[in-house]
Amino acid sequence: MKHNMPEQHLFEYAVIRVVPRVEREEFLNVGVVLYCAKQKFLQVMYKIDEPRIAAFAPELDIEEVCTYIEAFKCICAGDKSCGPISRLPIPERFRWLTATRSTVLQTSRVHPGFSVDLSETLAKLFSEMVQ
Repeated sequence: MKHNMPEQHLFEYAVIRVVPRVEREEFLNVGVVLYCAKQKFLQVMYKIDEPRIAAFAPELDIEEVCTYIEAFKCICAGDKSCGPISRLPIPERFRWLTATRSTVLQTSRVHPGFSVDLSETLAKLFSEMVQ
């Protein structure tokens, strides 16, 4: 007798970080981006905790951080009004979002995993890495 096990999907994710002063290599985790090629899934979950960021880096412009994270969200969603990057195919958008950069918003290295429910996995990673 064959059991119908839910299909496991290979996914990749990265943690989104606020890095106020790149040279100090200090950061706060503010979100997670998750990508699954097979399911054409690219979503982000984030939380900008303004009091926490202000305590961590009082000199940081919170509005700038919010602008960057909104652009990140817009690119994930493939919103065509967000510029040329958001019009790229999903794999290229994920690679662009997770590319190494020296800005106030950065991502961790990319990690792989398997999941039956990608939205649930995104929420679980967010809970573990950010909240």
